[in-house]
Amino acid sequence: MTQGSTPADRPLRISVIGTNYLGANTAAGMAEFGFDVIGVEIDEGRLKSLNEGRAPLYEPGLDPLLKTHTESGRLRFTNDYREIADWADVHFICVGTPQTEGSDAADLSQVNSVVDMLAPLLTQPTLVVGRSTVPVGTSAKVEQRFQTEAPAGTAIEVAWQPEFLREAHGVDDTLRPDRLVFGVQSEAAESRLREVFATPIADGTPVVVCNRPTAELVKGGANAFLATKISFINAMAEMCDATGADVSQLADALGFDKRIGRGMLNAGPGYGGGCLPKDLRAFMARAGEIGVEEVITLLREVDDINRRRRSRIVDLTHELLGTDWVGRNVTVLGAAFKAGTDDVRDSPALDVAGRIQLHGATVTVYDPEAMDNARRVRPTLKYAASAVEACAGAHLVLHLTEWPEFRELDPNQLKSVVDSPVIVDARLSLDAATWRNAGWTYRAPGKP
Repeated sequence: MTQGSTPADRPLRISVIGTNYLGANTAAGMAEFGFDVIGVEIDEGRLKSLNEGRAPLYEPGLDPLLKTHTESGRLRFTNDYREIADWADVHFICVGTPQTEGSDAADLSQVNSVVDMLAPLLTQPTLVVGRSTVPVGTSAKVEQRFQTEAPAGTAIEVAWQPEFLREAHGVDDTLRPDRLVFGVQSEAAESRLREVFATPIADGTPVVVCNRPTAELVKGGANAFLATKISFINAMAEMCDATGADVSQLADALGFDKRIGRGMLNAGPGYGGGCLPKDLRAFMARAGEIGVEEVITLLREVDDINRRRRSRIVDLTHELLGTDWVGRNVTVLGAAFKAGTDDVRDSPALDVAGRIQLHGATVTVYDPEAMDNARRVRPTLKYAASAVEACAGAHLVLHLTEWPEFRELDPNQLKSVVDSPVIVDARLSLDAATWRNAGWTYRAPGKP
């Protein structure tokens, strides 16, 4: 590939296609690195919000970054692919790859739609960089389509540069990534990516240069490993429940082993969100397609353990409330799949809330940021404006999302509004002694 040269009197021009969580962070980050950026967004409401400097979701620190660069003119958003086609030196694909309905496989329709819209407009050499999480082998098919359907033909090259953004830490992970992975087929593509990420590279971020299949496997492999680690400690929590051991102390002891580490060894209701569950299942689906059965066997058990954690919370609720839940009030503290985000996709908190409601209890939910999203997903639940309001008349309180606000609750104050002072700390982040000293029955999975 012969990439077009960039005039010395202007910075690189970058397009970011798809501007939800990944794309909004990427676009703002590229502007912060000093580049001129245009984001492409087809949703009119999201487009208007972004051009006003407001993110389409809750992510700490993202709104100020968007505001700074939309006001400076360095960053803007459009729904017209013609504005970016031959304007940008690098095109980033940041669209979603959700789980296909009725299957574990990734739905690549949004990636394919980008090719449909962009390829016919490309008349100049350019680099297209995928950041979306895709099954291994996708980049080769995407490049083949670009080179076949774009007027520029083989002057279009595709690279894959997986992202490792953690929700609630997306801005920092964009500006100060812990590693950069460049899946490239040429030195020219590597050189261009090093130019794009010159700021974090200069700050010491390590770079792994590899072929595209390796880059595609890195993100799926990382999420599969993290899911395995979470399910492992949750399986240990079941062992602790059966033996009277303490899973938090067990995790601390295991974490001192440098080969293991303490990170992600927090027992609880399991993982959720828009990445780990669907990426794990897509990884299994792709393993099945290429005949690697050992991966499927391992990861299916990881996924099954994760699903059982939610059932365990419901079982514990049965133990504490008895068999007849009609007329019983249950408070759920938390709706987001984890603290620091308003993302309720595959949220353990909302899943448990829905299961308990099906058993006949009245369930009231409170979350500091995710209330609107929760209402859309679970409209039949009750919602309160504060934790105290949510706990009024409760026969059981479930702590299911680890917001700092919940750790700071006064158990004496809450005791005065509940019907029965019983709490299940599914996140194992409350101080058990404080709650018990205040007269509460405190239970937590994996804790004696």
